[in-house]
Amino acid sequence: AGRRLLVLFGSQTGTAQDTAERVGREAKRRHLQCQVEALDSCDVANLIHEPLVVFVCATTGQGDPPDNMKMFWRFLFRKNLPAGSLCQLDYAVLGLGDSSYPKFNFVAKKLHKRLLQLGGNPLLPVALGDDQHDLGPDAVVDPWLVALWDKILALYPLPPGLEIISPDVRLPPKYTLHYLPEDSPHPDSDLLQPTAPRAAPCELHPFAARVVSNRRLTAQSHFQDVRLIEFDIVGSGITFSAGDVVMIQPQNCPEDVQQFCQLLRLEPHKRFVLEPTEPGTALPPLLPQPCTIQHLVTHYLDISCVPRRSFFELLASFSTNELEREKLQEFSSAQGQEELFSYCNRPRRTTLEALWDFPHTTCAIPADYLLDLIPRIRPRAFSIASSLLAHPERMQILVAVVRYKTRLSKPRRGLCSTWLASLNPEQGDVRVPLWVKKGGMKFPADPATPVIMIGPGTGVAPFRAAIQERVAQGRRGNCLFFGCRYKSKDFFCQSEWEELVTKGLLTLFTAFSRDQ
Repeated sequence: AGRRLLVLFGSQTGTAQDTAERVGREAKRRHLQCQVEALDSCDVANLIHEPLVVFVCATTGQGDPPDNMKMFWRFLFRKNLPAGSLCQLDYAVLGLGDSSYPKFNFVAKKLHKRLLQLGGNPLLPVALGDDQHDLGPDAVVDPWLVALWDKILALYPLPPGLEIISPDVRLPPKYTLHYLPEDSPHPDSDLLQPTAPRAAPCELHPFAARVVSNRRLTAQSHFQDVRLIEFDIVGSGITFSAGDVVMIQPQNCPEDVQQFCQLLRLEPHKRFVLEPTEPGTALPPLLPQPCTIQHLVTHYLDISCVPRRSFFELLASFSTNELEREKLQEFSSAQGQEELFSYCNRPRRTTLEALWDFPHTTCAIPADYLLDLIPRIRPRAFSIASSLLAHPERMQILVAVVRYKTRLSKPRRGLCSTWLASLNPEQGDVRVPLWVKKGGMKFPADPATPVIMIGPGTGVAPFRAAIQERVAQGRRGNCLFFGCRYKSKDFFCQSEWEELVTKGLLTLFTAFSRDQ
């Protein structure tokens, strides 16, 4: 009963969450009661009652904590926390970072030090996983976890008669899918009601904004497709200022959804409810109950992301085909990581494409494991490119459509930008789920302070918002440096800038790299 482990993560792109879930699986194999959750989802005050916690955290930006641990971070660094408040806590910190940044693993190092100050007892030195390593963060994580389990099993030995569950034995899924009979009544709920939200929209309650226009800004002959997209945010309660960021929740394209359902032999229109395998596990907050397979695959499962090592590990356990199973086991072993990198990461192969390559295994995937196998679609961030003072009730963004070639025959496409570019407001009521986040860019409060803004390419987006805002407030001293390839092809918002220059409200410096 006393063998309890809490795994808490701070994750921006999903890598730290994936690693935290791996720690959770390894704990279950050692018969520990284990809860895995985001740092901001747990009640920090309860840390004083926890005997054993593993923290897995990424570092974002310039040494910043990820969004889902910001509240925890603020609480932990309060000056009035007593020095010995965590003296009952055995802990370990696993950091994920990138040594090409000056503040490498800053959050993990600082967290480790702070827990020590509060009286916590570290089981191991902080692990500093590095994206730049040939084998990625696993080069550090793998040996560190071996040492961690040695320490934990010394403190909490296996109960008599129990063995560590072998990696060949598949753990139960997090949830089971219970299909509903065809004739069960459907509540007619449109999943994104454009109603006035309770509070400002957020990740769990996005606002379904109507697309007003979707205009290509680059010449047709230009290699890159860049869009200016405008949303109607009337009634949303959304406010923003220059430098703020809009988060957009994208969806998979219908062809990919159809292919995925065919490969896995899923019926898109079947409805199901989810039931957690272990009591106390929360349901995924963004999925309606009941839900259709179509909705799950379109809006939730990230079938176009590059699969991680954990994907191949779980996939191997479903495989009935010897050849496929051997390859999948190689991809999930420590020795097979270079091979996996050149199969997946280098060519940016998607989860859907990987499933195509293992057809015998793919058709054997039980639907119950879909949510363990494939991560959820993450929201994408865009700088807001307009000001409410210039465009009330509206919000505009500048989107470069991501499309590039690798050695795979099909060009790689960005999930969110491709979806946004495909939306045509002339074909009816087209809506996009979004919410706003404070940006890291601050403009001077004093109207007399001049501002120099340097934003080549789509990097000009936040400055367009700032210039619109400052001009509306009657501020002068606006100076913009803009660069792109050709004056005639990708000079975004050219006429706008030139008009402001003529009125004496903007000083503009340009550089066109190919117009030499």
